[in-house]
Amino acid sequence: MALQLQLPLPRPLAVARPSILLPSPAHGASASATALHARAGGVAFSLQTNVRLIKPNRRVRRSRDPYYDLDEDDEEEAEFDEDDDDEGYESDDDMSGLEYPGVLYSNSPRASSKRQELEPPLVKENWEGRQPKTRDNYGSPGKSKSLYPRSKVGRPSMDLKNMDSEVELKNASISRSLFQKLQEEYDFDDKWLPLIDYLCTFGLKESHFTYIYERHMACFQISQASAEERLDFLLSAGVKSKDMKRILVRQPQILEYTLGNLKSHVDFLVSIGVPNTRIGQIISAAPSMFSYSVEQSLKPTVRYLIEEVGIEESDVGKVVQLSPQILVQKIDSAWKSRSLFMTKELGAPKDSIVKMVTKHPQLLHYSIEDGILPRINFLRSIGMRNSDILKVLTSLTQVLSLSLEDNLKPKYLYLVNELKNEVQSLTKYPMYLSLSLDQRIRPRHRFLVSLKKAPKGPFPLSSFVPTDERFCQRWAGTSLETYHTFRQRLLLTGFAEKSGRKTLVSRR
Repeated sequence: MALQLQLPLPRPLAVARPSILLPSPAHGASASATALHARAGGVAFSLQTNVRLIKPNRRVRRSRDPYYDLDEDDEEEAEFDEDDDDEGYESDDDMSGLEYPGVLYSNSPRASSKRQELEPPLVKENWEGRQPKTRDNYGSPGKSKSLYPRSKVGRPSMDLKNMDSEVELKNASISRSLFQKLQEEYDFDDKWLPLIDYLCTFGLKESHFTYIYERHMACFQISQASAEERLDFLLSAGVKSKDMKRILVRQPQILEYTLGNLKSHVDFLVSIGVPNTRIGQIISAAPSMFSYSVEQSLKPTVRYLIEEVGIEESDVGKVVQLSPQILVQKIDSAWKSRSLFMTKELGAPKDSIVKMVTKHPQLLHYSIEDGILPRINFLRSIGMRNSDILKVLTSLTQVLSLSLEDNLKPKYLYLVNELKNEVQSLTKYPMYLSLSLDQRIRPRHRFLVSLKKAPKGPFPLSSFVPTDERFCQRWAGTSLETYHTFRQRLLLTGFAEKSGRKTLVSRR
């Protein structure tokens, strides 16, 4: 039986203005923000934004910089990006002492992506605050039974050589062969070939198309020209071509959104202070943003961050760059629960908590029981008082994202056993906890020891802060090449020891 859902046409979206706040009713700003946020509460039901609270012990596959330890979950869809060559986002500024250089991070706590294979997608209500789907502009969504693989028995053969002969394909040999496979297993319409061929230019494969088909078949009903118009706009906004595959897999509905919808959301990002150079990165990190109304959802979220959380209006753009998902997640309950916890557990004043969220908005995604509390208890176990812990977390909130067993504990043991430092030194140099033990801390310490330039007594943690070049000039008095050679040799030795191998010694 055909399953259809009649949805209202999308509301016309107003062009984003420079002001990021809507006029507040006379009943009060706080009540207005709360009411609007409640009306837009449906955003929490998005597939991409049903947040799975972070597992802080899980390590990412790659770090943006080997000198820093990053332990947050990788945001990529692993099953579809196994062959991606994703590069990290780099900053022009030298923030060598910090784990996160203050730009869009590429490994935020990821949204829930647990799927049930070969199940028909659930028909969702049109939650207020979320953009209605525009599938009616492109035809009926079709038969629900076509979501399941079709039997090959008795299926008529397709004449792909003559099909759409008037259409010039970019990857004719590849796309026709792939399309034939899709037709053998699924009810792919002949008219979809030009669109499939165009999407193949972004690296989509058979598994991507079948996943998109099972999840949102309606997107295949738009024309190739319409899809090219929309994706060309995203590319012009700064989205990298290599990121388009991940965007299409995570948010295939983006092919259906009108060009005006896409432009209004980009204008909104500019209006809250996001630089043009970062727009593409935010879209890549949170493409589901386009399914939320600017007026009914995104602006009320920003207003809540300013009026209720207490983030300065001038800092909103920076917060969104650090955690784009904050725009599409329900943050009121997350803020209230974590703010109350920090106040009761550490006696943290609101301004300190606001600083934490401003520097590291991912705090709003972390589990209290499995993430935040175990790290606070660890800092207590090594002799830090609540006031010291508060200083560390206010200065470097990213500590809450680091693994206990693989990161914090080894660094603490090295601090007291090798560097002969007291735990109180961390309150002055909390960034020590964010630096890589293998890539920066141990090599610099061992290098100065080998040169007999290591100070007597506690080893100065300030020597780990500057760049390699300044470290060589100020502390080692050697060339940068000499230090890099020493570090590389130390890393190879450490790798051999960890892997159970013994370094080969040449016999004379």
